[in-house]
Amino acid sequence: MIDITRRQMIGALAASGAQIAFPGNGLSQSLTPKFGFDEVVARARDLARAPFEDAAPRLPDPFDALDFDTWRDIRYKPDHALFSNLAGGFRLHTFHLGFLYRRAVTINTIRDGIAAPIPYSPAMFDYGRLKLDKAPAVNTGFAGFRLHFPVNDPHVQDEAISFLGASYFRFLGRDQQYGLSARALCVEAGTSRETFPFFREFWVETPVSGNNHITIYALLDGEAATGAYRFDLTVGQESTLDVQATLFPRRSGVKFGLAPLTSMYLTGENDRRVRDGFRDELHDSDGLLVRTGSDEWLWRPLGNPARERMSSFLDRNPRGFGLLQRDRTFESYQDLDLAYQNRPSYFVEPVGDWGEGRVELIELPTPDETNDNIVASWAPATPPEPDKAFSFAYRVTAGLDMPRLAPNGRVVHTFEAPARALGSSEPNNPGARRFLVDFAGGDLSYYVSDPAQVEAIASTSSGRVLRASVTANQHIDGLRALFDVSVKPGDTADLRLFLRANGRTLTETWTYPWTAPSGT
Repeated sequence: MIDITRRQMIGALAASGAQIAFPGNGLSQSLTPKFGFDEVVARARDLARAPFEDAAPRLPDPFDALDFDTWRDIRYKPDHALFSNLAGGFRLHTFHLGFLYRRAVTINTIRDGIAAPIPYSPAMFDYGRLKLDKAPAVNTGFAGFRLHFPVNDPHVQDEAISFLGASYFRFLGRDQQYGLSARALCVEAGTSRETFPFFREFWVETPVSGNNHITIYALLDGEAATGAYRFDLTVGQESTLDVQATLFPRRSGVKFGLAPLTSMYLTGENDRRVRDGFRDELHDSDGLLVRTGSDEWLWRPLGNPARERMSSFLDRNPRGFGLLQRDRTFESYQDLDLAYQNRPSYFVEPVGDWGEGRVELIELPTPDETNDNIVASWAPATPPEPDKAFSFAYRVTAGLDMPRLAPNGRVVHTFEAPARALGSSEPNNPGARRFLVDFAGGDLSYYVSDPAQVEAIASTSSGRVLRASVTANQHIDGLRALFDVSVKPGDTADLRLFLRANGRTLTETWTYPWTAPSGT
């Protein structure tokens, strides 16, 4: 007879995932640990030690050759939504594979600490224009998922967040329409070595009925790194997404971009290189806002350059950065369908010590609005190394005006013009350029009646500032600063401008790269 102790029995059953009921105390104890972030971290660590595999199998017919319109016409049936038994809360829909989305993603739900995959079924989908002779006999899996919630109306389920393609995700607050996107990680962005890590698996916690908060875990994989992510979404007027991440690099010397944001800028008031018919402005975001570790607010208008442009803002422990849509006037866009004035701004606020590094802005040329040509992220000065877990956390807020950002006067408009207006008696300076920047908000309305009390502090990293002045702009209840700069032909200058009165800074700092035309 084999003598097995109580402790040995418990250990054996725990290894098998069994549940044990102990008589006499009325308690049922599960020795299977509740699924959580630590489990995802362990999986990411193990995945980093294995060879990277990125084989996307051929999809079964007819899904292998879908065009965008046919794929988009495949809709998840709302009556099959997960969590629909919970009153007034979240509903989970999945995306079908096809078109560009060919890599199957495993999606699990977690209930009472136990994770279980969502099984694929053709009955989940309305295939629209895609006429199927018979339902697919194979488990195709899913391309991603989205969560619906009564964001704008207690009786209407709006899309609140979606995860689809590589490591991209988007989320919304009240009165917002999708525009820019976020990513989990950038790898060598802006170089010929750029790769795109992707989510292999998700776990979605069963939410509390009627609650506006939900937790999502995700396993990231890629040629350069693996990662474990936790997303805590809170839906509201300004929705927030709290992100906790642990990375495991697969190789050294990689430039990682943390908390990356991706957007589109085609044309706007400060960059009309590309014109688009009746729409004077066309962008999901019009500027980069940075709150430095020293609490300086920087505003950098975006552009659609003729050649790729990269800007870096060196810092230590940044307090925030984001891509913002500040122009909320319909007349600027004149688009009845796409409502660019309602595109959200995303602002990232680091949690904990992010150390030395830089906010990096990449602007790519684009001929139309179909391309996301803007990327902003935080690049650590010392890249994470293999065999070491690298953890970081941050919050992203999706909002419209968000007045708490840049609490002083903020940039409203940026214009560029010849240094001498037509018909002016001002002396002509060949090669000089004039910049006009409108500031509003903060305490600026106080000075509209006497703008002479305010000085424009303008500087350039190359060339010289010829003149600077401030005038009232009653149309925005603020001030307009004007300055002329002369730069050697072909040289690029970093321009900076802010307003000051009696030694007190009144506004954020406007910063702008400008290249003087060659041969002028």
